[in-house]
Order: sequence, then C-alpha cells, then structure tokens
Amino acid sequence: MVPIALSGALIPEWVTLLSPELASRAQFGWTISVHIIFAALSVGLAPFIVYFTWKDVRTDADRFTRLRSFWVKVFAAGFVMGTVTGIPMSFQFGTNFPQFAEVAGEMIGGPLAFEAKMAFFLEAVFLGVLLFGRERVSDRTYVLSSVLVGVGAWLSAFWILIVNAWMQTPQGFEMVTRNGMEVARLTDPIAAFFTPRMPWMYVHMVNASVISVALLVAGVSAYIVWKKRDAAAWNAALRLAVLILLVTAPLQAVHGDAYGRHVADTQPQKFAAMEAHYETGTADLHLIAFPKSVDAITDPKAENLFTVSLPGVGSFLASGGEFDAEVLGLNEYEENPPVALVFWSFRFMVGLGFLFIGLALWGGYLIYDGRLSESDRFLKAMIAASPLGYAALLTGWYVTEIGRQPWVIQGELTTSDAVSSTLTGTEATLTLVGFVGIYIGLLLVALHVLRWLVENELRELGVDASSDDRWYGPVPKVTDDD
Repeated sequence: MVPIALSGALIPEWVTLLSPELASRAQFGWTISVHIIFAALSVGLAPFIVYFTWKDVRTDADRFTRLRSFWVKVFAAGFVMGTVTGIPMSFQFGTNFPQFAEVAGEMIGGPLAFEAKMAFFLEAVFLGVLLFGRERVSDRTYVLSSVLVGVGAWLSAFWILIVNAWMQTPQGFEMVTRNGMEVARLTDPIAAFFTPRMPWMYVHMVNASVISVALLVAGVSAYIVWKKRDAAAWNAALRLAVLILLVTAPLQAVHGDAYGRHVADTQPQKFAAMEAHYETGTADLHLIAFPKSVDAITDPKAENLFTVSLPGVGSFLASGGEFDAEVLGLNEYEENPPVALVFWSFRFMVGLGFLFIGLALWGGYLIYDGRLSESDRFLKAMIAASPLGYAALLTGWYVTEIGRQPWVIQGELTTSDAVSSTLTGTEATLTLVGFVGIYIGLLLVALHVLRWLVENELRELGVDASSDDRWYGPVPKVTDDD
C-alpha cells in the first residue's frame, strides 16, 4: 500500500478523508453534544440542589444532608466536565469557522463575555461555598449560595442561548463592509438579544434539562431503593423526582406544540424537514413512520414510508388551526438540510417525550396508592429510563441545529462560507478523530465518578454494591413535608 502525502503528513491511501466543511461540522457537533450533557446537568440539577440544601438547613434531617452532599458532588463533577468540554468550542470558532467569527463577532462577543463574567464565575465561586463551607458560613449564607449557584447555571444557559437564538432568527443588526468583508454590525442590542426565537428556546431547553435530571435522580434513587428499600433519603428523592416529572413532562409537550408553530412561521424549511414534507400543499402529521427500504432511511418521503398519519394535522399545527393551510415543501428550496437526521431525530425526541409522560403518570399513581417504592417494575423502568432524558435532549438539539442547514446564520451566512478556506481535509479529519477519542474518555471518566459515588453511598447504607441481594426492610413513610 502506497501512502499519499497531504499537507505534509503521510496518510495511507485507504483512509477516507472528509471535506473541511463536513469534518468541521462533525467536530463541532460532537464537541457540543458531549458538552451539552454536562451543561444540562448543571441547569437541571440546580433546583434540586436548592431544595435539598434548604431542607437540610431547615430540618437538619440526615436524609437531606445525605441528598445534598451527594448531588452537590455530582453537580461539581458535571461543572468541571462542562468547563473542560466547553472551552475548546471557543477555539473552534477560530480554527474551523473563522469566517463566522469575523462576520458575527460583534453580535456574539458580548453575550459570550457576559456568560463567562456574569454566570460562570458566579456559579464557580458559590459552588466552592457549597462544597467546603457548610461548617464555615451561616445557614442563611449557605442556602443563599445554593440559590446563586442555580442562578449562575440558568444565567449561563440564558447568554449561550441568546447567541444560538440570534443565529436562528437574526435581528438587531445591519451588514456593513469592513476591511473588504461584509460583517454584521450591532444596531439594536435589545432586538439582537431578545430575538423571536429566544423565549421559546430558553423555556424548552431549561425544561428539557430539568426533565433529564429528574430522570437521572429518579434512576439513581430507584437503584438505591431497589437495593435497600428502607433508604429514607432515596425514597424521598424518588418521590420528588416523580412529582417534578408530573409537571415538566406534560409542560414540555404543550410548549413543544406551540414551539413547532413558531418554527413553521420563522423557519419553514426546518419545519418541512421535521415532517419530511416535500411538496407544497396540505401537510399530514406522521405519528408513526417506518421505512419501506434502505433509501427511505436516508431520504424519507411520503411515498417510501409506511406511516400512521393524521391528514391535515401538519397544516393544523403549522398554521395554528387550519387543516387545509398550505405548508411549503422542501422542493421549494435549492439546498436542504440532511432531512433524514432531522426527521428521525424529531420522532425519536417526541416519542421519548410521550414515554416520559407515561412514566410520570405511572409514578404519580403509585404515589397516590402509596406503593412507589414497592413496585419492582417501576423501579426497574426508572433505572432503565435514567439516561433517556439526555437522549431526547440531544436529538432535540440536532433538530434545532441540523435543521437550520445550510445556514449557520439563517438567511445571512451559509456553513460552507463560514468554514476556514485554509483548513485541509487532513487537518480537519485528524482533529475530529482526536476530539472523538478524548471526549469519549471524558464521558467514561464522568460515568466512573457517578458509579463511584453511587457505590460509596450504598456502602454507607450497609449494602454491598456488587451483590445482587436486596434488603427488604420496611419502606419508610414519605410525607408531604419530605
């Protein structure tokens, strides 16, 4: 086999190199996919931390001390991992997408700086108080620290989503020529910060993060309760997680329905990709879709899918009430996003959303019946569902980001024009491989830390984590005060 020289590097000829654009998109997509797991952990876990800290200080009960200590450690681990996985994204703007950084620098620089100075440092400082200050500060200061950590996490999401929302529905700027290049100049900060997409995206993302963490808390709690039925702390945590799911899971469905109409109004091409709607006209809603052939997996269309559809409901959702409303089809556009990724990701996300509603109702019934911790089936179901919130969150994010293609700034800058003109396929592909390997390692480290924390908790409860034996002690009575 004869190696070929590319950009000064010897690469075997059997290696298939990606184009700079595709490799850069994959690299940034992979980076943010891992980062968003830890960012969502901080956002979703914040209200749990505030509640457990407040209950610990107020009651001085061992169960809340235990829960506060455990989940603050999880939060801290996620915060560290979020920092490590998030910093490279800023550099990727320069190394992979310098044209984007040049065009949008004036628009995104402020929010990103605010995120670091206003949110990140607030979260970091008071997380230190939560970790090491229980015996060093007053009760009031300690509770306030938990609130400020949560405020920092939610502020961080706010400033980051301001940037992404502006890329989806840009406004508050004008294009001017600077050094021979067309760039965006900020003209109205309020309009640029509060774009039409911002409130929809923020509510949906924060609620998705809370759902993801509620499922994680429920899964960890269910596992520990399954091992030791009389673990008072974890019975209380399981009950709390289910109650939060009872509110947030249905809310996400209702909000998502309205969000979809907003997308249809502001990004009709993305909406058409979500429904694999090619021909302009009345749109059906595919409740269930199965491919009839391999081609249908990669290019889903009405004629190559077996579907269970509601006639005209796609038009109804897009228009907000008209079953015969015209919906633009993908054939109206010269270039479309990868329809299959958007279409199947959307269905996976929505399917999981209805699963979460079902789990919440099941758990709510068991709470009402007083058997939440006694049902082996429910405990096992929650253990299995513990990572699914993140799966739904990620696929929803793919719909948002991949569905915007070919634009990186909707209607203003395409992704192909944003990629570095000096970046080679070799450089982009090799760095992609490097990022995949490193970030897989970071994910494994995070999972190991969570496993270690759970096993340590079981040891403190007197349970052998490696044993399949379970302790069938009396299930403690969990009251509304818990």
